[in-house]
Amino acid sequence: MNYNIRGENIEVTPALKDHVERKIGKLERYFDHSVDADVNVNLKFYNDKESKVEVTIPMTDLALRSEVHNEDMYNAIDLATNKLERQIRKHKTKVNRKFREQGSPKYLLANGLGSDTDIAVQDDIEEEESLDIVRQKRFNLKPMDSEEAILQMNMLGHNFFVFTNAETNLTNVVYRRNDGKYGLIEPTE
Repeated sequence: MNYNIRGENIEVTPALKDHVERKIGKLERYFDHSVDADVNVNLKFYNDKESKVEVTIPMTDLALRSEVHNEDMYNAIDLATNKLERQIRKHKTKVNRKFREQGSPKYLLANGLGSDTDIAVQDDIEEEESLDIVRQKRFNLKPMDSEEAILQMNMLGHNFFVFTNAETNLTNVVYRRNDGKYGLIEPTE
């Protein structure tokens, strides 16, 4: 794993860096192969003696994210790592359960399936049934800048707003973050 450790209002000391790498490095044991992922760690320290640790590990088939507030930075790192570990175990359990259920001879015989293609088709059918769209909206995307989109979003009382960026002529999304600030999602060209 490649570590990108950043500190806000706190200096990332070698001891902090070592603690982060040692704790998060233990997560590699959950993967069958060496993980080539960028680990983004953001350490923040607030005036009121509270620290915040954000860890994001984007991977090809899974995105892990953890955010923890604590008075002690080292405890926050430990708690964030524990959250990530639970996420990994939960994901692996789901994958293994699905594999066991659909790959077992009992499942194949009970459902009259005989090939991998049949299993994939059955899997697609089950996914379609569970992903019901309950409402659909259509509207024209008005070209505007991100500030106007935020104003529109706030006027509507929504948490996100889809619009056409007037500068790039691409579809963008602005959204309200958990910290009350705003984010912008832009497609890569």
